[in-house]
Amino acid sequence: QVDLVESGGGLVQAGDSLRLSCAASERPFGTISSYVVGWFRQAPGKGREFVAGIRASGAYTNYADSVKGRFTISRDNAKNTVYLQMNSLKPEDTAIYFCAAEYRPYGNPPLGPDSYDRWGQGTQVIVSS
Repeated sequence: QVDLVESGGGLVQAGDSLRLSCAASERPFGTISSYVVGWFRQAPGKGREFVAGIRASGAYTNYADSVKGRFTISRDNAKNTVYLQMNSLKPEDTAIYFCAAEYRPYGNPPLGPDSYDRWGQGTQVIVSS
Protein backbone atom coordinates (compact mmCIF):
# COMPACT_ATOMS: atom_id res chain seq x y z
CA GLN A 1 0.00 0.00 0.00
CA VAL A 2 1.39 3.36 -1.05
CA ASP A 3 0.51 6.82 0.18
CA LEU A 4 1.19 9.68 -2.22
CA VAL A 5 1.52 13.40 -1.48
CA GLU A 6 1.91 16.00 -4.22
CA SER A 7 3.50 19.41 -3.77
CA GLY A 8 4.91 22.25 -5.82
CA GLY A 9 1.82 23.72 -7.42
CA GLY A 10 1.11 27.42 -7.53
CA LEU A 11 0.18 30.49 -9.55
CA VAL A 12 2.58 31.40 -12.34
CA GLN A 13 2.61 33.37 -15.55
CA ALA A 14 2.65 31.92 -19.03
CA GLY A 15 6.17 30.87 -19.98
CA ASP A 16 7.22 30.17 -16.40
CA SER A 17 8.30 26.84 -14.94
CA LEU A 18 7.21 24.73 -12.00
CA ARG A 19 8.42 21.44 -10.57
CA LEU A 20 5.86 19.17 -8.97
CA SER A 21 6.88 16.48 -6.52
CA CYS A 22 5.11 13.26 -5.60
CA ALA A 23 6.42 11.84 -2.34
CA ALA A 24 5.55 8.23 -1.69
CA SER A 25 5.65 5.94 1.27
CA GLU A 26 4.90 2.27 1.15
CA ARG A 27 3.43 0.36 4.03
CA PRO A 28 4.10 -1.93 5.68
CA PHE A 29 7.40 -2.67 3.97
CA GLY A 30 8.73 -2.47 0.49
CA THR A 31 9.88 0.08 -2.02
CA ILE A 32 8.20 2.50 -4.35
CA SER A 33 10.70 1.37 -6.96
CA SER A 34 8.28 -1.48 -7.83
CA TYR A 35 5.54 0.95 -8.89
CA VAL A 36 4.84 2.73 -12.15
CA VAL A 37 3.83 6.34 -11.53
CA GLY A 38 1.70 8.61 -13.64
CA TRP A 39 0.85 12.29 -13.50
CA PHE A 40 -2.68 13.28 -14.42
CA ARG A 41 -4.49 16.58 -14.46
CA GLN A 42 -8.07 17.70 -14.24
CA ALA A 43 -9.30 21.09 -15.36
CA PRO A 44 -12.66 22.47 -14.20
CA GLY A 45 -15.52 20.70 -15.94
CA LYS A 46 -13.24 18.17 -17.62
CA GLY A 47 -12.19 14.59 -17.04
CA ARG A 48 -8.90 13.40 -15.64
CA GLU A 49 -6.23 13.55 -18.36
CA PHE A 50 -2.98 11.60 -18.59
CA VAL A 51 0.04 13.90 -18.60
CA ALA A 52 3.13 11.71 -18.15
CA GLY A 53 4.18 8.32 -16.87
CA ILE A 54 7.36 6.59 -15.81
CA ARG A 55 8.33 2.96 -15.52
CA ALA A 56 9.30 1.54 -12.12
CA SER A 57 12.97 1.50 -13.08
CA GLY A 58 12.78 4.96 -14.63
CA ALA A 59 14.07 3.59 -17.93
CA TYR A 60 10.94 4.49 -19.89
CA THR A 61 8.70 7.55 -19.92
CA ASN A 62 5.68 8.59 -21.95
CA TYR A 63 3.87 11.88 -22.39
CA ALA A 64 0.66 13.35 -23.66
CA ASP A 65 1.14 15.11 -26.98
CA SER A 66 0.08 18.40 -25.40
CA VAL A 67 3.08 18.43 -23.05
CA LYS A 68 5.81 16.72 -25.09
CA GLY A 69 8.94 18.82 -25.22
CA ARG A 70 7.81 20.99 -22.30
CA PHE A 71 7.31 18.56 -19.40
CA THR A 72 9.75 15.99 -18.03
CA ILE A 73 8.93 13.21 -15.60
CA SER A 74 11.69 11.69 -13.49
CA ARG A 75 12.07 9.70 -10.32
CA ASP A 76 14.51 9.25 -7.48
CA ASN A 77 13.71 5.88 -5.98
CA ALA A 78 16.20 6.39 -3.17
CA LYS A 79 14.07 9.36 -2.06
CA ASN A 80 10.77 7.66 -2.92
CA THR A 81 9.88 10.70 -5.02
CA VAL A 82 8.70 11.31 -8.57
CA TYR A 83 8.97 14.71 -10.19
CA LEU A 84 7.23 16.56 -13.00
CA GLN A 85 9.28 19.44 -14.38
CA MET A 86 6.99 21.76 -16.28
CA ASN A 87 8.53 24.38 -18.55
CA SER A 88 7.01 26.94 -20.92
CA LEU A 89 3.71 26.74 -19.11
CA LYS A 90 0.56 27.80 -20.92
CA PRO A 91 -2.83 28.91 -19.59
CA GLU A 92 -4.31 25.65 -20.87
CA ASP A 93 -2.05 23.79 -18.42
CA THR A 94 -4.18 25.16 -15.59
CA ALA A 95 -5.57 22.21 -13.64
CA ILE A 96 -5.30 20.16 -10.49
CA TYR A 97 -2.38 17.78 -10.93
CA PHE A 98 -2.46 14.32 -9.40
CA CYS A 99 0.15 11.62 -9.14
CA ALA A 100 -0.91 8.00 -9.20
CA ALA A 101 0.86 4.69 -8.68
CA GLU A 102 0.33 1.07 -9.54
CA TYR A 103 2.35 -1.94 -8.44
CA ARG A 104 4.08 -2.99 -11.66
CA PRO A 105 7.77 -3.90 -11.30
CA TYR A 106 7.99 -4.52 -15.05
CA GLY A 107 6.04 -2.94 -17.83
CA ASN A 108 5.25 0.52 -19.06
CA PRO A 109 3.00 3.03 -17.31
CA PRO A 110 -0.60 2.79 -18.50
CA LEU A 111 -2.43 5.80 -19.89
CA GLY A 112 -5.82 5.28 -18.33
CA PRO A 113 -6.55 6.54 -14.81
CA ASP A 114 -8.52 3.39 -13.99
CA SER A 115 -5.29 1.39 -14.18
CA TYR A 116 -3.90 3.13 -11.11
CA ASP A 117 -5.06 2.24 -7.63
CA ARG A 118 -3.16 4.76 -5.51
CA TRP A 119 -3.74 8.50 -5.81
CA GLY A 120 -2.56 11.63 -4.12
CA GLN A 121 -4.82 14.51 -3.12
CA GLY A 122 -3.66 16.77 -5.97
CA THR A 123 -1.90 20.11 -6.23
CA GLN A 124 -3.32 23.17 -8.01
CA VAL A 125 -1.49 24.75 -10.93
CA ILE A 126 -2.76 28.06 -12.30
CA VAL A 127 -1.10 29.66 -15.30
CA SER A 128 -2.10 33.24 -16.06
CA SER A 129 -1.79 34.77 -19.51
